[in-house]
Amino acid sequence: MDSKSLDNQKIVKLLREGKIGILPTDTIYGIHASVFIPEAIEKIYKIKKRDNQKPFVILISSPLDLAIFKISTSPKIKKFLNKVWPGKISVILPAKENLFKYLHKGTKSLAIRIPDKPDLRKLLEKTGPLISTSANPEGKKPATTVEEAENYFGNNVDFYINEGPLNGEPSTVVKVVGDKIRLIRKGAVKLKN
Repeated sequence: MDSKSLDNQKIVKLLREGKIGILPTDTIYGIHASVFIPEAIEKIYKIKKRDNQKPFVILISSPLDLAIFKISTSPKIKKFLNKVWPGKISVILPAKENLFKYLHKGTKSLAIRIPDKPDLRKLLEKTGPLISTSANPEGKKPATTVEEAENYFGNNVDFYINEGPLNGEPSTVVKVVGDKIRLIRKGAVKLKN
């Protein structure tokens, strides 16, 4: 689908219907689908040739969206999240075992991020949370342009939104364990010890 013919309203409609789209994030191009449509998420695993047991990052529009996943945090962790979000940091938070199993894949945790891109946050307010993963098949380098993403995925993706070359670093990933923060992957945000 030609990105020039898509406005935000159409993008919201497509994502809510279970379509898959390549969208620019605040770091790199990503493949996105609604967290509420397991079939769309499974399709992304398939087209990325990704290990089905590796959960995706979830993008939300505000800390209030944590309630959707029944995630509550301690005051210390809440303070940390308010400091790093919106930002290029994904935080792995404990999730309830029996909820959203198709998202956490038995890990009992969800990696969540509020992107530092106002128009993407506005979109998320309308679509609800989206899963997000780099636009590349497993083992290949992430697409930095829509053309590269199209070469990887072609018609397996329902729409592409082009914002020119994006060469950002992937997000930093940290994990919350009790009241501690553990660095899992170095990325765009450098954390002080």
